[in-house]
Amino acid sequence: MITFGPVPSRRLGRSLGINNIPPKICSYSCVYCQIGKAIKIQAQRQEFYSPQTIYDEVARTLEILHQKGEKVDYLSFVPDGEPTLDINLGKSIEKLKPLGVPIAVITNASLIDDPQVRDELSKADLVNIKVDAITPELWKITDKPHKSLELDKILNGILIFSSQYQGILYTETMLVKDKNDSHQEIEKIAQFIGQIEPHTAYIGIPTRPPAEQIQPADENTLNFAFQTFKKYLDNVELLTGTDPGEFASTHDPVQDILAITAVHPMSLEALDKFMQKNNIPISALQQLVNEGKLIETVYQGKKFYVRRFKK
Repeated sequence: MITFGPVPSRRLGRSLGINNIPPKICSYSCVYCQIGKAIKIQAQRQEFYSPQTIYDEVARTLEILHQKGEKVDYLSFVPDGEPTLDINLGKSIEKLKPLGVPIAVITNASLIDDPQVRDELSKADLVNIKVDAITPELWKITDKPHKSLELDKILNGILIFSSQYQGILYTETMLVKDKNDSHQEIEKIAQFIGQIEPHTAYIGIPTRPPAEQIQPADENTLNFAFQTFKKYLDNVELLTGTDPGEFASTHDPVQDILAITAVHPMSLEALDKFMQKNNIPISALQQLVNEGKLIETVYQGKKFYVRRFKK
């Protein structure tokens, strides 16, 4: 199947996935990959499915969804491998444009030093790129790239693309315990992404069974990463696999606290003001901690509260 979904996404709303790469053909074999180790690691682009084949299946699926009254916010190239390995990616994006649904590409950015890849990505309405490490040694142990790839060229390609791209740009950084989660590396990543100036920088952790026996960075590290990214960026969010719920008022202030802290750590001062405004006793905060729904963490001497994620 080339299409799947639509699936709900905080970043993309209701997203109809487009699988333009056969299973597990990728330029990386990330230790945290939720669909297992790469079957074939390659950095050479090639043809997989024709743009017409992709168009036909997407159009057919959209028609079925329309008849059912289902809404689709994005057509998203988010395959089982790296979408830019598809040498017809740009042609497929152009062919899908007349369908009138915004197009997103979720890429590890490994081929973005290629001007042709940058040009093809620029045709999409939204591009989500991965920046897991700035130090080559940590990049290699976290993302396990094809041997021909060079991190310096990739980072330079990202800078060039971000300076030219007119659409919505997101970044995503996956933090893995004892791999790329040192304070020093997080600072480097935040500084680099600050140069890109994305619409939103997402910080994630592995939340589904990974390709290798690894652990997600802990909540203390996540809070450090969030606060560090905020020094360089306006919009930062956590992706911890915990449903943040709706951001509009739920008329249940306690649930609002859980929703907000799943995305943004809240300081004790901010929580105190929120609880006073909503007439919530301070004991309710301690109860959330005791129940394991919130974790208390400290950054630069200030207390913050983060939604505890599922291990």
